[in-house]
Amino acid sequence: MKIIKIKRKTKIRNIHSRNMGRLSTKVTSIKKYLLGIPITTIHKYRETYYGKIKDCKDCILQA
Repeated sequence: MKIIKIKRKTKIRNIHSRNMGRLSTKVTSIKKYLLGIPITTIHKYRETYYGKIKDCKDCILQA
């Protein structure tokens, strides 16, 4: 059994940007787990409308 695991999970979230307005995209987050408990989020990124990969710090996330 591994003590530390790294998992990637994709969710569909609503994103708001100045240029495109409200947009529903897939947001992928990479998290580090210790014994099945999430510790930190290593990276969070999304795919744009045109197929490019962007960091989530460029947009405002709304739940």
